[in-house]
Amino acid sequence: MPRLPASQNPWGAGLALGLLVAAAAFGQTPPPRTFLFHDSHVHLTNYIQEGIDIRDLLRVMGNKVGRATLFGIPLQQQWSHRVSGDFAPTYYLQTDAPLYYYSFTDAFIAQAYLSLPREQRARFEPMITGFNPTDMYAADHIKRVLTLYPGVFSGIGEFTIHKEFVSAKIAGEVASLTDPALDRILDFAGEAGLVVILHNDIDVPFAEREKVPVHLEQLKALFRRHPRTTIIWAHIGVGRVVRPVLHHMAMAEELLADPQYSHVYMDISWTEVAKYAMATPETTRRVADTLSRYPDRFLFGTDEVAPSNQADYLRVYEQYVPMLELLSPEVREKLLKGNFARLFDAAHVKVRAWERSQRNRPAPP
Repeated sequence: MPRLPASQNPWGAGLALGLLVAAAAFGQTPPPRTFLFHDSHVHLTNYIQEGIDIRDLLRVMGNKVGRATLFGIPLQQQWSHRVSGDFAPTYYLQTDAPLYYYSFTDAFIAQAYLSLPREQRARFEPMITGFNPTDMYAADHIKRVLTLYPGVFSGIGEFTIHKEFVSAKIAGEVASLTDPALDRILDFAGEAGLVVILHNDIDVPFAEREKVPVHLEQLKALFRRHPRTTIIWAHIGVGRVVRPVLHHMAMAEELLADPQYSHVYMDISWTEVAKYAMATPETTRRVADTLSRYPDRFLFGTDEVAPSNQADYLRVYEQYVPMLELLSPEVREKLLKGNFARLFDAAHVKVRAWERSQRNRPAPP
């Protein structure tokens, strides 16, 4: 079932169709859509591949969240009895044992999505995450997932290059912004039309705020190398202890104002980002001003991991309410719903076209 353009239906064709059919059956007009936002960043599972059932996530979304990305976490925390004995870690900070890439997450996400009826699938945008960004074969993994599950995935990510405490724990080579394997991934994402959600901290932990962020220039160079790829920079580079650099929003605006980065978007997901953004009335106003100057380039997200109840799920939204009240209705609508719908509706058209092109290709000898 094709989706309507975002201008006609920013909530998804399947969802809108279900409302129309139900209303027609009773001779009524459709009920008003009361969704607060679409979620550009939510995890169904955690670092040991446990989480909640997708139907429970729908229940938690309720009538507050219209559409959401759907991905787990591509890393599995190893339980090493030599390291922690009978204590089974569930988070990467609970043990010195390494993390490793867990490719089965893509099949798990696809099967969860396909278990839903069509009208409920319209509320999710599944993402491919189970690849190693240091591996030149990672792009082939992404192609393989798309051909095995046609009609399912809209993008790749959230996946990580530089992340505080995480990157150094991953078994094997350390990921890098200059790695040709990463370029190959982003090249293919641009070719197929996949939306990319990239996590890369702007700086190293506990850096001096007055200095140029360590990862900024390499990150900008990566963006410039892939102008055909839609990239969402998760958390605008902020981490748990990677604090916003001085003039962080000015740095973001420099990127947003440069036509070389017109394909780069930013999400303001995560309680830690909200904490810094809402720290004072001045920072709140500064963030609102930037969003108002670049209303087409920001997306809202929660970064919740397997939320078990709606109150927890909405806590990031509640944190941002004072900032949202400073935005015009048009800017607020784009941030919370419109930009999400525009990017992912466009991805549907492109990715489905790529999948069809693969079905029409002759089989290799």
